[in-house]
Amino acid sequence: MMEVVAAKSYEITRCEDKNGILLFYSEAGVLRIIPQNGGIVRVSFSEEAEFSPEQGRDYDGFINGIKYKLMESSTSFFIKSSEGQIIISKKTGAVSFENANGKLLLKERTYEPRFLEKITLYQTVGNLKVEEIETADGLKKKVKEAEKKECGYAYKTRNYFCFDEDEILLGLGQGEHGEWNLRNTTYYGHQGNRKISIPFMISSKNYGILLSTESLFMFEEKDNEAYLQTEADFYLDYFFLFGDNLFDVVKSFRRITGKAAMLPNWAYGYIQSKERYQSQKEILDTAKEFRKRKIGVDCLVLDWLSWPDGQWGQKIFDKKRFPDPKKMTAKLHEMGIHFMMSIWPNMSQGTADNTEFMDAGLLFPGTDVYNAFEKAGRDIYWKQIEKSLYPAGVDGWWCDSSEPITPEWGHIIEPSAGEKYCEYKKDADNIMPFERANSYGKYHALGIWENQRKQNHDKRVVNLTRSGWAGSQKYGTILWSGDISASWQCLRNQVRAGLQIAASGMPYWTMDTGAFFVKKGRNWFWNGQYPDGITEEYKKLYVRWLEFAAFLPVFRAHGTDIEREPWAFGDEGNRYYEAICKTIELRYQLMPYIYSVGALVCLEDGAFIRPLLFDFGNDKKARYISDQYMFGPSIMVCPVVDDQNERNIYLPEGTKWYDFYTKECYRGGQDISYKCPLDKIPLFVKEGSIIPMKKPELCTRDMNDNAVEVSVYPGCDGSFRLYEDSGDGYGYEKGNYHIKSYYWNEEKQELTEDYS
Repeated sequence: MMEVVAAKSYEITRCEDKNGILLFYSEAGVLRIIPQNGGIVRVSFSEEAEFSPEQGRDYDGFINGIKYKLMESSTSFFIKSSEGQIIISKKTGAVSFENANGKLLLKERTYEPRFLEKITLYQTVGNLKVEEIETADGLKKKVKEAEKKECGYAYKTRNYFCFDEDEILLGLGQGEHGEWNLRNTTYYGHQGNRKISIPFMISSKNYGILLSTESLFMFEEKDNEAYLQTEADFYLDYFFLFGDNLFDVVKSFRRITGKAAMLPNWAYGYIQSKERYQSQKEILDTAKEFRKRKIGVDCLVLDWLSWPDGQWGQKIFDKKRFPDPKKMTAKLHEMGIHFMMSIWPNMSQGTADNTEFMDAGLLFPGTDVYNAFEKAGRDIYWKQIEKSLYPAGVDGWWCDSSEPITPEWGHIIEPSAGEKYCEYKKDADNIMPFERANSYGKYHALGIWENQRKQNHDKRVVNLTRSGWAGSQKYGTILWSGDISASWQCLRNQVRAGLQIAASGMPYWTMDTGAFFVKKGRNWFWNGQYPDGITEEYKKLYVRWLEFAAFLPVFRAHGTDIEREPWAFGDEGNRYYEAICKTIELRYQLMPYIYSVGALVCLEDGAFIRPLLFDFGNDKKARYISDQYMFGPSIMVCPVVDDQNERNIYLPEGTKWYDFYTKECYRGGQDISYKCPLDKIPLFVKEGSIIPMKKPELCTRDMNDNAVEVSVYPGCDGSFRLYEDSGDGYGYEKGNYHIKSYYWNEEKQELTEDYS
């Protein structure tokens, strides 16, 4: 029989203050608490005497001390600052957090608040059994078995927390099935084609929790017990973020993980994509058709197979179909249209790119995926881009399949959430560092960012990517929700998905407007509900989806099975065609507002879109709503997510609301039934708002000289900061931009301006 070994005690025996780093010692290990400026507290626990610098390696530079007072009673230690108070139980080491008013925000479980389980880390070294699987992302290699050797150790960590009964928790990334309030749920934190996990959550009590992990993680709450668990860390580690509101919490997230980069002006315009443009001629013909029909577009996108047949992922153009890509992009640029193309982390065996990585020992074992965790791998990847693609005038990158594994797509029947997690865990452990199994997409993006920045200071990095991690926002990334399927339910789920990503601190997100899959296939994920393609019923869905997409940070159409250009849905005079054109035109009309919100995100760590909980957290009804949201500081968007021309809308209390189209004024705190014909997405503007607009043109470039027209929505004092710069390049980092501030004085009914 096994001998019973008594658990080590968490009772604190002594405390040390080492220049702002507070250490609390127990038989079980060391609890470390680091109070930082801006309402940030780092809480760590290690069974060892030292705290490995590998944990949260990107975050150590953000330690800034704050004045605090350390006190103790017979039962507790108290760390008090202007932000609030941290209480540590002497008996168990359980940590609690109170705000500056003494209100309890969060507490760890009072008994056995945390556990660490030592695990062995392994490295795959040989004797591989590899299976090739045909997926929607092409042919992928899956390591089934491998010989491994020990390469170190880490800890599986678990931290228990207690939440208030009526508390709302949002975040942890983007799910695929309309996940919303995380209370009493199980969330499996891994990457997937339709899943982007981010280890950050926010609370309706105005705080956040950020795990410093790069490993897989879980959140679970049941039977009034909740925990956050990581699979492989060097010690238990999280940041607690105080805030007067959720905007403060997101700002703190960005202070720790990095400020979001500013996208170029054109990236906020309409982006046209499909699966796929076959040739240089088709791309140019499409551009000419947009201009002929006088429909706005700022970017055309080339999906996979830019390369010659049989050379998946090779970073060259097929000369037969793209005889002169540089000439193609030059012609696009003349029309004010930019060019984005898809690039992949996997390259077929036998291609020159694959061979270069293989010779350098920088492919993951048994796969064709390059190792983005190594700087040498990232540099080779960019060198290959720089050789043939970047000189051709490519303006933006579409980093597809950046998880970089999607084992869930190898099944006919959809696996359960737990099965997906376990399979990803197993497959990731076979090919990459297990302690970094969730963060590949971030390092893939880092390589594009750091190398393009060295190459060209005048062109901002644009990276549309299917996977990300805390910190990805630093690298010019736009997340998108993967290969979704067409149905009204999926559209409803997408609204929640975008808001969950925003609640996870990530500002830039988009989706395949109209869904990637329109028809139904054999596999579980190919589940579109429109077998006949572009029917009257699908057209209704597409228009409503496009209207929603127009009020996202990035406005993009994409998908397979059918054509996606506006004229695929009708011609001039057709109600669907006209609704699509009207929606695109409205996006361009609002461009001064949208670009200024982009600056707010970059310069002031703002939120582009967000749940109503952010702005109206004290409104007991608004805080639960998941099908309305704020777009910038002023506009509430109410997407139509059912086949109907009327919907119920709740107008949050504490402000008056104006119908964007008619300027009819409504009192807040009420439900209304709102008529919304096919060409109209319900939009409401808060009182005191100032909305700058311009006469729309066919691209953002052609709007530069148009006069700004301002609409005021009276009722209270208000202001708006109009941001203008060159539209591209990184001069904004040196202050090369202009701010024009507008002020509305309600008492005087007067609008004034100020330049800075």
